[in-house]
Amino acid sequence: MKHIYKLIAVLTLFSSTISFAQEAVTTPLRYTDSNKGKFYIYWGGNRGYFSNSDITFRGNDYDFTIKDVQASDKPKGWHIDYINPSRMTIPQTNLRIGYFISDKYNISIGVDHMKYVMDQNKMVKLSGYYPGKGTYGETIEGDPDRVLLTDDFLTFEHTDGLNYLNFEINRVDDISKLFGVWNTDKVQINLTEGVGFGIVYPKTNTKLLGKERYDEFHVAGLGVSAKAGLNVTFFKHFFIQAELKGGFIDMYDVRTTSDKADKAMHNFWFGQTVIAFGGIFRL
Repeated sequence: MKHIYKLIAVLTLFSSTISFAQEAVTTPLRYTDSNKGKFYIYWGGNRGYFSNSDITFRGNDYDFTIKDVQASDKPKGWHIDYINPSRMTIPQTNLRIGYFISDKYNISIGVDHMKYVMDQNKMVKLSGYYPGKGTYGETIEGDPDRVLLTDDFLTFEHTDGLNYLNFEINRVDDISKLFGVWNTDKVQINLTEGVGFGIVYPKTNTKLLGKERYDEFHVAGLGVSAKAGLNVTFFKHFFIQAELKGGFIDMYDVRTTSDKADKAMHNFWFGQTVIAFGGIFRL
């Protein structure tokens, strides 16, 4: 009799195991349970912030440095140009395309189109020499070591723009449960962070000592960056992402005039706040 009870117990356990296994097989994974093999693309806007920097200008008959120069971005605010195909490169924008090499890690390429404008009419220290000193309204009486950044003396801006073309490695972690979200195919909340590096490819707009302006794209330096952000994905495929991004840019070969002998050099820290909209999918 005991053997019969043991047999019944074994058969019951086996039956339960088979039933559980069948249920596990027939219960499909959510689309958002796995990221490996997915592509994503996003487009958005940024605000830029820059540390003060020393800028050196060098040419055949001049070599001077202005020190601790302040700069600002040039925001356009909420504007139709962000989605106008013929003008969408004019505002400060971010474009990125990426691919998930695993469920948590993705690689991406993108361009951060920032704008950098040297603040005009500021008094700064100057060292070095240049022709026509005092003829641009820049000298300050009684203070030979400082100049006023007048429009006739110097304007300096990367407004077409401060283009940081970069490669990133990013990590994504689903934190939906922390917010009480269980069906991630409807709403998914992710934390993302990453590091990147790339080239700086500006179209610099400079007026320097009355020389002819140069206005062409040119590889002017290198950059490194890091970021952290929050991603909210809706209905599996559409998302909004907010990022804080910062890094260091070294511009060692900025074209300033049509003469190849004329160039500028400076480096600085930068920061960005980014709001972007995008999609994620499998091909």
